[in-house]
Amino acid sequence: GDVNSTIACGLVAVKLGVTLIHVEAGLRSNDRTMPEEINRVLTDAISDLLFCTEQGAVRNLRDQGVPDDRVFFVGNVMIDTLLKNRAKAEESDILDQLGLSAGAYAVLTLHRPANVDDPAVLGRILDALEVIQKELPIVFPIHPRTRKNLAASPLGERAERMAGLRLIDPAGYLDFLKLMSSAKLVMTDSGGIQEETTILKVPCLTLRKGTERPITAEVGSNRIVGTDTQKILAAYNQTVEGTGPEPQVPPLWDGKAAERIATILVEKL
Repeated sequence: GDVNSTIACGLVAVKLGVTLIHVEAGLRSNDRTMPEEINRVLTDAISDLLFCTEQGAVRNLRDQGVPDDRVFFVGNVMIDTLLKNRAKAEESDILDQLGLSAGAYAVLTLHRPANVDDPAVLGRILDALEVIQKELPIVFPIHPRTRKNLAASPLGERAERMAGLRLIDPAGYLDFLKLMSSAKLVMTDSGGIQEETTILKVPCLTLRKGTERPITAEVGSNRIVGTDTQKILAAYNQTVEGTGPEPQVPPLWDGKAAERIATILVEKL
Protein backbone atom coordinates (compact mmCIF):
# COMPACT_ATOMS: atom_id res chain seq x y z
CA GLY A 1 0.00 0.00 0.00
CA ASP A 2 0.92 3.67 0.17
CA VAL A 3 -0.76 5.13 3.24
CA ASN A 4 1.05 6.64 6.23
CA SER A 5 0.75 3.41 8.22
CA THR A 6 2.61 1.60 5.42
CA ILE A 7 5.80 3.62 5.80
CA ALA A 8 5.40 3.83 9.58
CA CYS A 9 5.22 0.04 9.97
CA GLY A 10 7.94 -0.39 7.38
CA LEU A 11 10.37 1.81 9.29
CA VAL A 12 9.66 -0.05 12.52
CA ALA A 13 10.16 -3.43 10.84
CA VAL A 14 13.46 -2.48 9.23
CA LYS A 15 14.86 -1.00 12.44
CA LEU A 16 13.93 -4.19 14.29
CA GLY A 17 15.56 -6.35 11.64
CA VAL A 18 12.28 -7.83 10.45
CA THR A 19 11.98 -8.75 6.76
CA LEU A 20 9.85 -6.14 4.98
CA ILE A 21 7.67 -7.11 2.03
CA HIS A 22 5.90 -4.44 -0.02
CA VAL A 23 2.78 -5.51 -1.87
CA GLU A 24 1.76 -3.05 -4.63
CA ALA A 25 5.36 -1.87 -5.00
CA GLY A 26 6.82 0.30 -7.74
CA LEU A 27 3.78 2.43 -8.54
CA ARG A 28 4.70 6.03 -9.34
CA SER A 29 2.66 9.13 -10.09
CA ASN A 30 5.87 11.23 -10.34
CA ASP A 31 4.04 13.87 -8.32
CA ARG A 32 5.84 14.55 -5.06
CA THR A 33 3.02 16.81 -3.86
CA MET A 34 0.98 13.66 -3.26
CA PRO A 35 1.64 12.28 0.25
CA GLU A 36 1.17 8.75 -1.07
CA GLU A 37 4.01 9.19 -3.56
CA ILE A 38 6.51 9.88 -0.78
CA ASN A 39 5.25 6.82 1.09
CA ARG A 40 5.63 4.62 -2.02
CA VAL A 41 9.17 5.73 -2.80
CA LEU A 42 10.41 5.36 0.77
CA THR A 43 8.70 2.02 1.40
CA ASP A 44 10.16 0.58 -1.78
CA ALA A 45 13.62 1.82 -0.78
CA ILE A 46 13.62 -0.11 2.52
CA SER A 47 11.76 -3.26 1.43
CA ASP A 48 13.44 -6.66 1.03
CA LEU A 49 10.91 -8.13 -1.40
CA LEU A 50 8.72 -6.09 -3.74
CA PHE A 51 5.55 -7.43 -5.35
CA CYS A 52 4.19 -5.48 -8.33
CA THR A 53 0.73 -5.20 -9.85
CA GLU A 54 1.85 -4.21 -13.36
CA GLN A 55 4.94 -4.32 -15.57
CA GLY A 56 5.33 -0.55 -15.43
CA ALA A 57 5.97 -0.83 -11.70
CA VAL A 58 8.68 -3.43 -12.36
CA ARG A 59 10.34 -1.00 -14.78
CA ASN A 60 10.16 1.81 -12.24
CA LEU A 61 11.99 -0.27 -9.66
CA ARG A 62 14.57 -1.44 -12.18
CA ASP A 63 15.20 2.18 -13.21
CA GLN A 64 15.77 3.03 -9.55
CA GLY A 65 18.39 0.33 -9.19
CA VAL A 66 16.44 -2.32 -7.27
CA PRO A 67 17.98 -5.75 -8.01
CA ASP A 68 15.83 -8.00 -10.18
CA ASP A 69 15.94 -10.85 -7.65
CA ARG A 70 13.93 -8.73 -5.18
CA VAL A 71 11.18 -7.68 -7.61
CA PHE A 72 8.24 -9.88 -8.66
CA PHE A 73 5.32 -9.23 -11.01
CA VAL A 74 2.46 -11.09 -9.35
CA GLY A 75 -0.79 -9.32 -10.23
CA ASN A 76 -3.13 -7.37 -8.01
CA VAL A 77 -4.37 -8.57 -4.62
CA MET A 78 -7.12 -5.94 -4.60
CA ILE A 79 -8.49 -7.58 -7.73
CA ASP A 80 -8.29 -10.93 -5.92
CA THR A 81 -10.59 -9.46 -3.29
CA LEU A 82 -12.98 -7.96 -5.83
CA LEU A 83 -13.35 -11.19 -7.81
CA LYS A 84 -13.86 -13.22 -4.65
CA ASN A 85 -16.62 -10.86 -3.49
CA ARG A 86 -18.27 -10.12 -6.82
CA ALA A 87 -21.11 -12.60 -6.31
CA LYS A 88 -21.79 -11.31 -2.79
CA ALA A 89 -21.89 -7.74 -4.10
CA GLU A 90 -24.47 -8.72 -6.70
CA GLU A 91 -26.81 -9.61 -3.82
CA SER A 92 -26.66 -6.05 -2.46
CA ASP A 93 -29.95 -4.14 -2.59
CA ILE A 94 -28.26 -0.73 -2.72
CA LEU A 95 -29.80 0.07 -6.11
CA ASP A 96 -33.28 -0.58 -4.73
CA GLN A 97 -32.52 1.49 -1.64
CA LEU A 98 -31.50 4.44 -3.81
CA GLY A 99 -34.13 3.93 -6.48
CA LEU A 100 -31.55 3.37 -9.22
CA SER A 101 -31.58 1.29 -12.39
CA ALA A 102 -28.46 -0.47 -13.66
CA GLY A 103 -26.69 1.49 -16.39
CA ALA A 104 -28.75 4.62 -15.77
CA TYR A 105 -26.54 6.57 -13.37
CA ALA A 106 -22.96 7.62 -12.71
CA VAL A 107 -20.88 7.22 -9.54
CA LEU A 108 -18.62 9.99 -8.26
CA THR A 109 -15.92 9.99 -5.59
CA LEU A 110 -13.70 12.93 -4.65
CA HIS A 111 -11.32 13.11 -1.73
CA ARG A 112 -7.84 14.27 -2.77
CA PRO A 113 -6.72 17.55 -1.20
CA ALA A 114 -5.66 18.90 -4.61
CA ASN A 115 -9.28 18.59 -5.76
CA VAL A 116 -11.38 19.31 -2.70
CA ASP A 117 -9.28 21.81 -0.73
CA ASP A 118 -8.91 24.30 -3.58
CA PRO A 119 -12.21 26.10 -4.28
CA ALA A 120 -11.14 26.95 -7.83
CA VAL A 121 -10.46 23.31 -8.71
CA LEU A 122 -13.57 22.03 -6.95
CA GLY A 123 -15.57 24.74 -8.71
CA ARG A 124 -14.37 23.57 -12.13
CA ILE A 125 -15.37 20.02 -11.32
CA LEU A 126 -18.80 21.20 -10.16
CA ASP A 127 -19.19 23.12 -13.43
CA ALA A 128 -18.88 19.81 -15.27
CA LEU A 129 -21.08 17.94 -12.82
CA GLU A 130 -23.82 20.54 -13.20
CA VAL A 131 -24.05 19.69 -16.90
CA ILE A 132 -23.72 15.93 -16.50
CA GLN A 133 -26.31 15.57 -13.73
CA LYS A 134 -28.96 17.08 -15.98
CA GLU A 135 -28.50 14.13 -18.35
CA LEU A 136 -27.43 11.33 -16.01
CA PRO A 137 -28.06 11.08 -12.26
CA ILE A 138 -24.84 11.08 -10.23
CA VAL A 139 -24.52 9.15 -6.97
CA PHE A 140 -21.88 10.76 -4.78
CA PRO A 141 -20.81 8.81 -1.65
CA ILE A 142 -19.13 11.80 -0.09
CA HIS A 143 -15.84 11.63 1.81
CA PRO A 144 -15.82 13.40 5.23
CA ARG A 145 -13.08 15.78 4.02
CA THR A 146 -15.10 16.74 0.96
CA ARG A 147 -18.33 17.13 2.95
CA LYS A 148 -16.55 19.42 5.42
CA ASN A 149 -15.11 21.59 2.66
CA LEU A 150 -18.42 21.88 0.84
CA ALA A 151 -20.23 22.80 4.05
CA ALA A 152 -17.78 25.64 4.66
CA SER A 153 -18.07 27.02 1.13
CA PRO A 154 -20.74 28.53 -1.14
CA LEU A 155 -19.98 25.55 -3.38
CA GLY A 156 -21.92 23.41 -0.92
CA GLU A 157 -25.16 25.29 -1.58
CA ARG A 158 -24.50 25.03 -5.27
CA ALA A 159 -24.09 21.25 -5.05
CA GLU A 160 -27.29 20.93 -3.03
CA ARG A 161 -29.23 22.75 -5.75
CA MET A 162 -28.26 20.13 -8.33
CA ALA A 163 -31.28 17.84 -8.44
CA GLY A 164 -29.38 15.08 -10.23
CA LEU A 165 -26.38 15.07 -7.88
CA ARG A 166 -27.22 12.75 -5.00
CA LEU A 167 -24.96 13.01 -1.96
CA ILE A 168 -25.00 9.92 0.23
CA ASP A 169 -22.91 8.69 3.15
CA PRO A 170 -19.86 6.54 2.32
CA ALA A 171 -20.99 3.06 1.30
CA GLY A 172 -19.69 -0.27 2.55
CA TYR A 173 -17.45 -2.36 0.31
CA LEU A 174 -20.09 -4.70 -1.10
CA ASP A 175 -22.63 -1.93 -1.65
CA PHE A 176 -20.06 0.26 -3.35
CA LEU A 177 -18.89 -2.61 -5.53
CA LYS A 178 -22.48 -3.10 -6.62
CA LEU A 179 -22.82 0.64 -7.34
CA MET A 180 -19.67 0.64 -9.48
CA SER A 181 -20.39 -2.54 -11.39
CA SER A 182 -23.89 -1.36 -12.35
CA ALA A 183 -22.97 2.23 -13.24
CA LYS A 184 -22.93 3.80 -16.69
CA LEU A 185 -19.62 5.38 -15.74
CA VAL A 186 -17.54 6.30 -12.72
CA MET A 187 -15.77 9.61 -12.05
CA THR A 188 -13.08 9.58 -9.38
CA ASP A 189 -9.75 10.81 -8.08
CA SER A 190 -9.08 7.49 -6.32
CA GLY A 191 -6.29 5.15 -7.36
CA GLY A 192 -7.98 1.94 -6.29
CA ILE A 193 -11.21 2.73 -8.10
CA GLN A 194 -9.25 3.09 -11.35
CA GLU A 195 -8.20 -0.53 -10.90
CA GLU A 196 -11.61 -1.80 -9.82
CA THR A 197 -13.43 -0.20 -12.76
CA THR A 198 -10.81 -1.68 -15.09
CA ILE A 199 -11.55 -5.24 -13.98
CA LEU A 200 -15.30 -4.48 -14.08
CA LYS A 201 -14.89 -2.91 -17.55
CA VAL A 202 -16.89 0.11 -16.42
CA PRO A 203 -15.80 3.40 -18.00
CA CYS A 204 -13.84 5.53 -15.54
CA LEU A 205 -12.96 9.23 -15.82
CA THR A 206 -10.07 10.04 -13.51
CA LEU A 207 -10.21 13.63 -12.32
CA ARG A 208 -6.45 13.99 -11.94
CA LYS A 209 -3.60 15.11 -14.17
CA GLY A 210 -1.87 11.74 -13.97
CA THR A 211 -1.96 8.29 -12.41
CA GLU A 212 0.38 5.91 -10.63
CA ARG A 213 -1.61 3.06 -12.21
CA PRO A 214 -1.01 3.63 -15.95
CA ILE A 215 -2.05 0.12 -17.00
CA THR A 216 -5.66 1.09 -16.24
CA ALA A 217 -5.51 3.73 -18.99
CA GLU A 218 -3.25 1.81 -21.36
CA VAL A 219 -5.44 -1.28 -21.65
CA GLY A 220 -8.29 -0.78 -19.17
CA SER A 221 -11.42 1.35 -19.08
CA ASN A 222 -9.78 4.37 -17.43
CA ARG A 223 -9.28 7.81 -18.96
CA ILE A 224 -7.15 10.50 -17.32
CA VAL A 225 -9.09 13.72 -17.88
CA GLY A 226 -7.85 16.16 -15.23
CA THR A 227 -10.03 18.86 -13.69
CA ASP A 228 -10.66 21.19 -16.64
CA THR A 229 -14.41 21.54 -17.11
CA GLN A 230 -14.42 21.19 -20.88
CA LYS A 231 -12.08 18.20 -20.88
CA ILE A 232 -14.29 16.43 -18.35
CA LEU A 233 -17.37 17.10 -20.46
CA ALA A 234 -15.66 16.01 -23.67
CA ALA A 235 -14.59 12.72 -22.07
CA TYR A 236 -18.09 12.25 -20.65
CA ASN A 237 -19.70 12.76 -24.07
CA GLN A 238 -17.29 10.33 -25.73
CA THR A 239 -17.99 7.78 -23.01
CA VAL A 240 -21.78 7.88 -23.27
CA GLU A 241 -21.48 7.73 -27.06
CA GLY A 242 -19.49 4.51 -26.69
CA THR A 243 -16.48 5.63 -28.67
CA GLY A 244 -13.05 4.22 -27.90
CA PRO A 245 -11.43 0.77 -27.86
CA GLU A 246 -12.86 -2.18 -25.96
CA PRO A 247 -11.19 -2.29 -22.50
CA GLN A 248 -9.00 -5.27 -21.70
CA VAL A 249 -8.01 -6.98 -18.45
CA PRO A 250 -4.37 -6.30 -17.49
CA PRO A 251 -1.97 -9.26 -17.34
CA LEU A 252 -2.16 -11.41 -14.18
CA TRP A 253 -5.27 -9.64 -12.86
CA ASP A 254 -6.87 -13.05 -12.58
CA GLY A 255 -7.60 -13.40 -8.87
CA LYS A 256 -4.43 -15.41 -8.16
CA ALA A 257 -1.98 -12.72 -7.06
CA ALA A 258 -2.06 -13.79 -3.41
CA GLU A 259 -1.30 -17.39 -4.41
CA ARG A 260 1.75 -16.24 -6.39
CA ILE A 261 2.94 -14.16 -3.44
CA ALA A 262 2.55 -17.10 -1.06
CA THR A 263 4.52 -19.37 -3.39
CA ILE A 264 7.38 -16.87 -3.62
CA LEU A 265 7.45 -16.32 0.14
CA VAL A 266 7.74 -20.06 0.75
CA GLU A 267 10.71 -20.15 -1.62
CA LYS A 268 12.44 -17.02 -0.31
CA LEU A 269 11.90 -17.08 3.46
